[in-house]
Amino acid sequence: MTRPVLAVAVGLLVLATAPGTDQPPVVPSPPLPKSVPAPRAVTTEKNVVYDTIEKERLYLDVSAPKEGGPYPCIVLLHGGAWVGGSRKDLSVGDKGKDGTVGPSLIEEVAARGYVVASVGYRLAPKHQFPAQIQDARAAVRFLRAGAKTYRIDPDKFAAAGFSAGGHLALLLGLADKVDGWDAGGNTEQSSRVQCVVDFFGPTDLSLYNTESIRDAYLVPVFGKSAKTDKEVFKKASPITYVSKTAPPVLMFHGTFDLVVPVVHSETLHKKLQDAGATSELVTVFAEGHGWNGRAFTKSVNTALAFLDTHLKGKDKK
Repeated sequence: MTRPVLAVAVGLLVLATAPGTDQPPVVPSPPLPKSVPAPRAVTTEKNVVYDTIEKERLYLDVSAPKEGGPYPCIVLLHGGAWVGGSRKDLSVGDKGKDGTVGPSLIEEVAARGYVVASVGYRLAPKHQFPAQIQDARAAVRFLRAGAKTYRIDPDKFAAAGFSAGGHLALLLGLADKVDGWDAGGNTEQSSRVQCVVDFFGPTDLSLYNTESIRDAYLVPVFGKSAKTDKEVFKKASPITYVSKTAPPVLMFHGTFDLVVPVVHSETLHKKLQDAGATSELVTVFAEGHGWNGRAFTKSVNTALAFLDTHLKGKDKK
Protein backbone atom coordinates (compact mmCIF):
# COMPACT_ATOMS: atom_id res chain seq x y z
CA MET A 1 0.00 0.00 0.00
CA THR A 2 1.16 3.50 -0.64
CA ARG A 3 0.69 5.92 2.20
CA PRO A 4 3.05 7.96 4.42
CA VAL A 5 4.51 5.96 7.29
CA LEU A 6 2.71 6.54 10.58
CA ALA A 7 4.65 7.74 13.57
CA VAL A 8 3.35 6.36 16.85
CA ALA A 9 0.93 9.03 18.05
CA VAL A 10 1.52 10.13 21.64
CA GLY A 11 -1.71 11.53 23.05
CA LEU A 12 -4.71 13.23 21.52
CA LEU A 13 -2.59 16.35 20.94
CA VAL A 14 -0.82 14.62 18.07
CA LEU A 15 -4.13 13.74 16.45
CA ALA A 16 -5.43 17.29 16.68
CA THR A 17 -2.30 19.16 15.65
CA ALA A 18 -1.26 16.92 12.78
CA PRO A 19 -4.39 16.28 10.69
CA GLY A 20 -4.10 13.42 8.28
CA THR A 21 -1.36 11.56 10.15
CA ASP A 22 -3.76 8.81 11.18
CA GLN A 23 -3.57 7.16 7.78
CA PRO A 24 -2.42 3.75 6.58
CA PRO A 25 1.36 3.51 6.26
CA VAL A 26 3.69 2.55 3.46
CA VAL A 27 3.99 -1.20 3.17
CA PRO A 28 4.59 -3.49 0.22
CA SER A 29 1.44 -4.73 -1.46
CA PRO A 30 0.26 -7.74 0.54
CA PRO A 31 1.01 -11.14 -0.96
CA LEU A 32 -2.17 -12.71 -2.24
CA PRO A 33 -3.13 -16.21 -1.08
CA LYS A 34 -2.94 -18.79 -3.85
CA SER A 35 -6.75 -19.01 -3.93
CA VAL A 36 -7.12 -15.30 -4.80
CA PRO A 37 -7.19 -14.36 -8.52
CA ALA A 38 -4.42 -12.16 -9.85
CA PRO A 39 -5.03 -8.40 -9.42
CA ARG A 40 -7.09 -6.77 -12.18
CA ALA A 41 -6.14 -3.71 -14.19
CA VAL A 42 -7.98 -0.70 -12.81
CA THR A 43 -9.22 2.68 -13.94
CA THR A 44 -9.47 5.72 -11.66
CA GLU A 45 -11.66 8.80 -11.91
CA LYS A 46 -10.67 11.81 -9.79
CA ASN A 47 -12.60 14.82 -8.52
CA VAL A 48 -16.09 13.42 -8.96
CA VAL A 49 -18.70 15.77 -7.47
CA TYR A 50 -21.02 13.54 -5.50
CA ASP A 51 -23.17 16.27 -3.97
CA THR A 52 -23.42 19.96 -3.09
CA ILE A 53 -24.48 20.67 0.50
CA GLU A 54 -24.70 24.15 1.99
CA LYS A 55 -23.24 25.48 -1.28
CA GLU A 56 -20.10 23.37 -0.87
CA ARG A 57 -19.16 20.87 -3.55
CA LEU A 58 -18.21 17.47 -2.21
CA TYR A 59 -15.77 15.24 -4.07
CA LEU A 60 -14.75 11.63 -4.23
CA ASP A 61 -12.14 9.68 -6.19
CA VAL A 62 -13.14 6.24 -7.42
CA SER A 63 -11.20 3.23 -8.72
CA ALA A 64 -12.65 0.14 -10.35
CA PRO A 65 -11.51 -2.83 -12.41
CA LYS A 66 -11.37 -1.86 -16.09
CA GLU A 67 -13.65 -4.70 -17.17
CA GLY A 68 -16.43 -6.85 -15.84
CA GLY A 69 -18.74 -6.28 -12.94
CA PRO A 70 -20.92 -5.44 -11.25
CA TYR A 71 -18.59 -5.32 -8.26
CA PRO A 72 -19.11 -4.70 -4.54
CA CYS A 73 -18.40 -1.12 -3.50
CA ILE A 74 -16.20 0.06 -0.65
CA VAL A 75 -16.68 3.61 0.64
CA LEU A 76 -13.33 4.58 2.19
CA LEU A 77 -13.09 7.46 4.69
CA HIS A 78 -9.88 9.26 5.63
CA GLY A 79 -8.76 10.19 9.13
CA GLY A 80 -7.68 13.51 10.58
CA ALA A 81 -9.69 14.04 13.80
CA TRP A 82 -12.66 15.34 11.75
CA VAL A 83 -10.71 18.59 11.20
CA GLY A 84 -8.09 17.56 8.64
CA GLY A 85 -7.00 14.94 6.19
CA SER A 86 -8.15 14.50 2.62
CA ARG A 87 -9.60 11.94 0.28
CA LYS A 88 -6.29 12.25 -1.58
CA ASP A 89 -4.53 10.61 1.37
CA LEU A 90 -6.07 7.38 0.10
CA SER A 91 -6.36 8.01 -3.63
CA VAL A 92 -2.95 9.41 -4.57
CA GLY A 93 0.06 7.12 -4.70
CA ASP A 94 3.44 8.02 -3.27
CA LYS A 95 6.38 9.02 -5.42
CA GLY A 96 9.26 6.58 -5.42
CA LYS A 97 12.98 7.35 -5.45
CA ASP A 98 12.96 7.20 -9.24
CA GLY A 99 10.17 9.78 -9.41
CA THR A 100 7.43 7.41 -10.48
CA VAL A 101 4.14 7.43 -8.61
CA GLY A 102 2.95 4.08 -7.36
CA PRO A 103 -0.63 2.85 -7.07
CA SER A 104 -2.82 4.39 -4.39
CA LEU A 105 -4.67 2.50 -1.68
CA ILE A 106 -7.97 2.63 -3.57
CA GLU A 107 -6.27 1.32 -6.72
CA GLU A 108 -4.64 -1.54 -4.80
CA VAL A 109 -7.97 -2.62 -3.33
CA ALA A 110 -9.89 -2.12 -6.59
CA ALA A 111 -7.48 -4.52 -8.24
CA ARG A 112 -8.88 -7.22 -5.93
CA GLY A 113 -12.31 -6.89 -7.56
CA TYR A 114 -13.99 -3.93 -5.89
CA VAL A 115 -15.17 -0.46 -6.76
CA VAL A 116 -13.46 1.72 -4.16
CA ALA A 117 -14.30 5.38 -3.50
CA SER A 118 -12.18 7.67 -1.34
CA VAL A 119 -14.70 10.16 -0.02
CA GLY A 120 -14.00 13.75 0.97
CA TYR A 121 -16.26 15.25 3.61
CA ARG A 122 -16.75 18.65 5.23
CA LEU A 123 -14.38 19.37 8.08
CA ALA A 124 -14.77 21.00 11.49
CA PRO A 125 -14.65 23.56 12.97
CA LYS A 126 -16.17 25.29 9.94
CA HIS A 127 -18.63 22.45 9.60
CA GLN A 128 -19.55 20.83 12.90
CA PHE A 129 -20.93 17.33 13.30
CA PRO A 130 -23.19 15.87 11.88
CA ALA A 131 -21.88 17.38 8.62
CA GLN A 132 -19.31 14.59 8.33
CA ILE A 133 -21.78 11.72 8.57
CA GLN A 134 -24.27 13.59 6.38
CA ASP A 135 -21.63 13.67 3.66
CA ALA A 136 -20.65 10.02 4.08
CA ARG A 137 -24.28 8.98 3.75
CA ALA A 138 -24.73 11.22 0.70
CA ALA A 139 -21.72 9.55 -0.93
CA VAL A 140 -23.22 6.09 -0.47
CA ARG A 141 -26.51 7.27 -1.97
CA PHE A 142 -24.69 8.84 -4.94
CA LEU A 143 -22.77 5.67 -5.69
CA ARG A 144 -25.84 3.50 -5.30
CA ALA A 145 -27.77 5.80 -7.65
CA GLY A 146 -24.89 5.51 -10.13
CA ALA A 147 -24.52 1.76 -9.81
CA LYS A 148 -24.82 1.15 -13.54
CA THR A 149 -22.34 3.90 -14.39
CA TYR A 150 -19.70 2.62 -11.98
CA ARG A 151 -20.55 -1.10 -12.42
CA ILE A 152 -21.50 -1.47 -8.75
CA ASP A 153 -23.70 -4.14 -7.23
CA PRO A 154 -26.15 -1.87 -5.34
CA ASP A 155 -26.83 -4.54 -2.74
CA LYS A 156 -23.19 -4.95 -1.73
CA PHE A 157 -21.65 -1.94 -0.01
CA ALA A 158 -18.99 -1.74 2.69
CA ALA A 159 -17.81 1.24 4.70
CA ALA A 160 -14.19 1.40 5.85
CA GLY A 161 -12.07 4.06 7.47
CA PHE A 162 -9.12 5.08 9.58
CA SER A 163 -9.48 6.79 12.97
CA ALA A 164 -12.06 9.59 12.48
CA GLY A 165 -12.94 7.86 9.21
CA GLY A 166 -13.39 4.62 11.12
CA HIS A 167 -15.82 6.40 13.42
CA LEU A 168 -17.83 7.52 10.38
CA ALA A 169 -17.69 4.05 8.83
CA LEU A 170 -19.11 2.56 12.02
CA LEU A 171 -21.90 5.14 12.07
CA LEU A 172 -22.71 4.28 8.45
CA GLY A 173 -23.06 0.64 9.41
CA LEU A 174 -24.77 0.87 12.78
CA ALA A 175 -26.95 4.01 12.59
CA ASP A 176 -29.16 3.51 9.56
CA LYS A 177 -31.79 6.18 10.17
CA VAL A 178 -31.13 9.13 12.46
CA ASP A 179 -32.97 12.45 12.37
CA GLY A 180 -30.90 15.23 10.86
CA TRP A 181 -28.31 12.97 9.25
CA ASP A 182 -29.72 13.02 5.73
CA ALA A 183 -28.74 15.97 3.56
CA GLY A 184 -28.13 16.40 -0.12
CA GLY A 185 -29.56 14.52 -3.07
CA ASN A 186 -30.45 10.97 -4.15
CA THR A 187 -32.75 10.67 -1.14
CA GLU A 188 -34.67 7.88 -2.85
CA GLN A 189 -31.58 5.71 -2.37
CA SER A 190 -30.55 3.91 0.81
CA SER A 191 -27.34 4.86 2.62
CA ARG A 192 -27.15 1.46 4.30
CA VAL A 193 -23.97 -0.63 4.05
CA GLN A 194 -23.68 -4.40 4.37
CA CYS A 195 -20.45 -4.57 6.40
CA VAL A 196 -17.86 -2.34 8.08
CA VAL A 197 -14.07 -2.36 8.46
CA ASP A 198 -12.82 0.03 11.13
CA PHE A 199 -9.19 0.88 11.79
CA PHE A 200 -8.84 2.34 15.32
CA GLY A 201 -11.90 4.59 15.21
CA PRO A 202 -13.50 6.16 18.31
CA THR A 203 -16.64 4.26 19.30
CA ASP A 204 -17.75 5.96 22.53
CA LEU A 205 -17.00 9.68 22.82
CA SER A 206 -17.98 9.73 26.50
CA LEU A 207 -14.71 7.89 27.21
CA TYR A 208 -12.94 11.20 26.61
CA ASN A 209 -13.89 12.50 30.05
CA THR A 210 -11.09 15.01 30.64
CA GLU A 211 -12.39 18.57 30.42
CA SER A 212 -9.22 19.93 28.82
CA ILE A 213 -9.36 17.33 26.02
CA ARG A 214 -13.02 17.98 25.41
CA ASP A 215 -12.54 21.75 25.30
CA ALA A 216 -9.53 21.63 23.00
CA TYR A 217 -10.39 18.83 20.60
CA LEU A 218 -14.01 17.69 20.79
CA VAL A 219 -15.97 20.90 21.30
CA PRO A 220 -14.71 22.34 17.96
CA VAL A 221 -16.19 19.29 16.24
CA PHE A 222 -19.33 18.56 18.27
CA GLY A 223 -20.17 22.01 19.62
CA LYS A 224 -20.17 23.76 22.99
CA SER A 225 -23.34 21.98 24.02
CA ALA A 226 -21.31 18.76 24.25
CA LYS A 227 -19.86 20.08 27.52
CA THR A 228 -23.22 20.07 29.29
CA ASP A 229 -25.48 17.80 27.25
CA LYS A 230 -24.54 14.12 27.42
CA GLU A 231 -26.88 13.37 24.55
CA VAL A 232 -24.52 15.11 22.09
CA PHE A 233 -21.73 12.56 22.52
CA LYS A 234 -24.23 9.73 22.86
CA LYS A 235 -25.85 10.55 19.52
CA ALA A 236 -22.44 10.80 17.82
CA SER A 237 -21.08 7.51 19.25
CA PRO A 238 -21.34 4.30 17.20
CA ILE A 239 -21.78 2.22 20.37
CA THR A 240 -25.19 3.88 20.89
CA TYR A 241 -26.61 2.13 17.83
CA VAL A 242 -25.67 -1.48 18.52
CA SER A 243 -28.42 -3.98 17.76
CA LYS A 244 -28.78 -7.60 16.73
CA THR A 245 -29.45 -6.43 13.16
CA ALA A 246 -26.10 -4.64 12.88
CA PRO A 247 -24.08 -5.58 9.78
CA PRO A 248 -20.87 -7.58 10.26
CA VAL A 249 -18.08 -5.44 11.73
CA LEU A 250 -14.31 -5.98 11.68
CA MET A 251 -12.15 -3.75 13.89
CA PHE A 252 -8.37 -3.33 14.08
CA HIS A 253 -6.70 -1.66 17.05
CA GLY A 254 -3.20 -1.28 18.42
CA THR A 255 -2.83 -2.19 22.08
CA PHE A 256 -0.60 0.87 22.68
CA ASP A 257 -2.91 3.40 21.04
CA LEU A 258 -2.82 6.56 23.16
CA VAL A 259 -4.98 8.61 20.78
CA VAL A 260 -7.95 6.26 20.63
CA PRO A 261 -7.36 3.69 23.38
CA VAL A 262 -8.09 0.08 22.51
CA VAL A 263 -10.95 0.04 25.03
CA HIS A 264 -13.04 1.78 22.34
CA SER A 265 -12.93 -1.27 20.09
CA GLU A 266 -13.03 -3.78 22.94
CA THR A 267 -16.21 -2.27 24.38
CA LEU A 268 -17.98 -2.07 21.03
CA HIS A 269 -16.91 -5.61 20.13
CA LYS A 270 -18.38 -7.01 23.35
CA LYS A 271 -21.61 -5.08 22.99
CA LEU A 272 -22.07 -6.27 19.40
CA GLN A 273 -21.43 -9.87 20.39
CA ASP A 274 -23.79 -9.62 23.37
CA ALA A 275 -26.48 -8.31 21.00
CA GLY A 276 -26.01 -11.31 18.71
CA ALA A 277 -24.37 -9.37 15.86
CA THR A 278 -21.29 -10.49 13.95
CA SER A 279 -18.17 -8.73 15.23
CA GLU A 280 -14.45 -9.42 14.91
CA LEU A 281 -11.68 -7.58 16.73
CA VAL A 282 -8.02 -7.83 15.77
CA THR A 283 -5.69 -6.28 18.34
CA VAL A 284 -2.15 -5.57 17.21
CA PHE A 285 0.25 -5.99 20.09
CA ALA A 286 2.39 -3.00 21.12
CA GLU A 287 1.27 -0.87 18.17
CA GLY A 288 -0.07 2.67 18.50
CA HIS A 289 -2.43 4.77 16.40
CA GLY A 290 -1.52 2.95 13.21
CA TRP A 291 1.23 0.56 12.19
CA ASN A 292 3.21 -0.57 9.17
CA GLY A 293 5.36 -3.39 7.86
CA ARG A 294 4.31 -6.99 8.26
CA ALA A 295 1.64 -6.13 10.83
CA PHE A 296 -0.18 -3.87 8.39
CA THR A 297 0.24 -6.36 5.54
CA LYS A 298 -1.42 -8.97 7.74
CA SER A 299 -4.21 -6.52 8.61
CA VAL A 300 -4.87 -5.83 4.94
CA ASN A 301 -5.09 -9.52 4.11
CA THR A 302 -7.48 -10.05 7.02
CA ALA A 303 -9.65 -7.14 5.86
CA LEU A 304 -9.75 -8.45 2.28
CA ALA A 305 -10.77 -11.90 3.50
CA PHE A 306 -13.54 -10.35 5.63
CA LEU A 307 -14.80 -8.29 2.69
CA ASP A 308 -14.69 -11.30 0.36
CA THR A 309 -16.73 -13.30 2.87
CA HIS A 310 -19.45 -10.73 3.41
CA LEU A 311 -19.60 -9.10 -0.03
CA LYS A 312 -18.60 -11.91 -2.36
CA GLY A 313 -19.74 -14.93 -0.39
CA LYS A 314 -16.28 -16.45 -0.24
CA ASP A 315 -15.18 -18.51 2.73
CA LYS A 316 -12.13 -17.38 4.65
CA LYS A 317 -8.99 -19.40 4.05
